[in-house]
Amino acid sequence: MKYDIIVIGSGPGGYIAAIRASQLGKKVAIIEKYSTLGGTCTNVGCIPSKALLDSSHHYYDAVNHFEEHGISVENPSFDFGKMIGRKNKVVETTTGGIKYLMDKNNVDIFEGLGSFEDATHVKITKNDGTSEIIEGTNTIIATGSKPSTLPFISIDKERIITSTEALVLKEVPKHLLVIGGGVIGLELGSVYKRLGADVTVIEYAPKITPTMDADVSKELNKVLKKQGMKINANHGVTSVERNGDEVVVKATNKKGEEVTFTGDYCLVAVGRKPFTTGLGLEKVGIKVSDRGMIEVNDHLQTNVANIFAIGDVVRGAMLAHKAEEEGVVVAEFLAGEKPHIDYNLIPGIIYTWPEVAAVGKTEDELKDAGVAYKAGKFSMRALGRSRASGDIDGFVKVLADKNTDEILGVHMVGARVADLIMEMAVAMEFRASAEDIARICHGHPTYAEAVKEASKAAWDGKPLNA
Repeated sequence: MKYDIIVIGSGPGGYIAAIRASQLGKKVAIIEKYSTLGGTCTNVGCIPSKALLDSSHHYYDAVNHFEEHGISVENPSFDFGKMIGRKNKVVETTTGGIKYLMDKNNVDIFEGLGSFEDATHVKITKNDGTSEIIEGTNTIIATGSKPSTLPFISIDKERIITSTEALVLKEVPKHLLVIGGGVIGLELGSVYKRLGADVTVIEYAPKITPTMDADVSKELNKVLKKQGMKINANHGVTSVERNGDEVVVKATNKKGEEVTFTGDYCLVAVGRKPFTTGLGLEKVGIKVSDRGMIEVNDHLQTNVANIFAIGDVVRGAMLAHKAEEEGVVVAEFLAGEKPHIDYNLIPGIIYTWPEVAAVGKTEDELKDAGVAYKAGKFSMRALGRSRASGDIDGFVKVLADKNTDEILGVHMVGARVADLIMEMAVAMEFRASAEDIARICHGHPTYAEAVKEASKAAWDGKPLNA
């Protein structure tokens, strides 16, 4: 069988690329080695983690906040098995939705491991050992990533686990050790902390969320500690050992002293690495960096002209929405259109509570680049909407060019900022100034008023409600 485009991998990048290519008149096949579509994000990443975050949030509120709202619930409890079952149902519905979209858009689905025979032929090895070969004028590699580990850590998937296993535990840990204070570690740590586990985070960098704005890291650190999470930054892990049902982690603190942490589970959340195993890249001579990423040009084209790569296997942030945009870009490029992505405007989000969201440059990045900027900051505590809901932690910070007032970066901690950040992403796409946002009428009372106030603070230094 011959196709215009073969997509290897059905995660957010792959399935969106397939849909867009089909919409543009291409004959498309998608290859997925697992029995369900959707990749890491849908099956063992974004979707199931958010389902557990939402369920655990409801329980946490019942225990800690219902009473102040005048709602009495005697001895709130939870059924962890039912919680996991709900998460599984959400995943099942979502993967089924992707299958529906493939059928709706006439995309042929092949289950099995896709590997290159040559630049235009892909072999599909099925689970029963049989195989077939399909031909494609162009191929898009969208095989995603897998959890990283440290060289001296042996992941047993029982007590020493990755995010994949953390989503299917049979019990709530008594004491969960989390190696890594980034997005994955803090989100899953939050799930189990809300459900009663002691949670200790061990981070190598001087601060959690090390790539985010320093004010964001500081605020999130404060909030999570207030919720009872123990955070140990500036700690380099040196060993992880399992003794029966106990896991012992040894680390060196910033003074050079050895520190020991003991728990019943250890989540290793030190990032992710591109997954290209079994693709046969060497058969077609595709260049890969020393970090395992497939090298591509500005059109996401590899050194083999008819083969493209998107998402976690290429440079840039490992984010589902980044992969989706890249999938659209490649599909449109192959259809003769002229798409583009502004990588500076891809938002980053952490779904703790309060949530964290950012787009554009951090203060440190602007300083390092020698850009003259001004900053405006507004506390969520000053909002009527925040006081009404009880979600008073956090802030919005707007960074704008000192001379032109153009918005250069926005950083938020607070309720629903995962959604609020998109207002500023749109504003920055159209190169809006802080004054532009400050002069737009925002509904009252809303969390979004913090965006208006922070923009006014950046523009003229005079927020109205602070």
